[in-house]
Amino acid sequence: MAADGHFADVDLIVGCGDLPYVYLEYLLTVLNKPLCYVPGNHDPAYVANSPKTKVEGGINLDRRLLFINGLLVGGLGGSIRYRPDGVNQYSQSQAEIGAWTMLPGLVMNRVLYGRALDILVSHSPPYGIHDEDSQAHRGLHALNWLLRVARPRYHFHGHTFFPRQNLSDPDSQIGPTHIYNVFPYKVINI
Repeated sequence: MAADGHFADVDLIVGCGDLPYVYLEYLLTVLNKPLCYVPGNHDPAYVANSPKTKVEGGINLDRRLLFINGLLVGGLGGSIRYRPDGVNQYSQSQAEIGAWTMLPGLVMNRVLYGRALDILVSHSPPYGIHDEDSQAHRGLHALNWLLRVARPRYHFHGHTFFPRQNLSDPDSQIGPTHIYNVFPYKVINI
């Protein structure tokens, strides 16, 4: 908990990309709670044994599923490719393949826990939901697929950070899933 008592009731810290890793490490240290995150398109490419390419003490959720604090949490990092040399940028097909790698774990979760996923964490928004017309800020079809297949209760994303006229309300619901654009931050009771 922070020294002044702020965020004392926080049980899990979630990072949706493009936040400096030292900042996430600071939150982890001050709040002393588990932290999971996905990389954004402005984050460095992961390199094993390089502390500058990961959040020390945090859990990178990119294309992973975990059981944390009683919740099934999974993630898909990165954004749509808009630069040929872009790090953590993918074509729609590459993002779909990344999402498909999660399918065996989603099936196993459904068998073991009766549900595939509680929280989906991503950098990009799903295609057509909270995304923009610009190439750099289009959503990923892979996330729409994950929402249909996994039916999580919550989906948290970043990437489309700034309020713009063409962005929809930052909080939406599609089927059973509450979708939140977490900029600048959100505290959500689950």
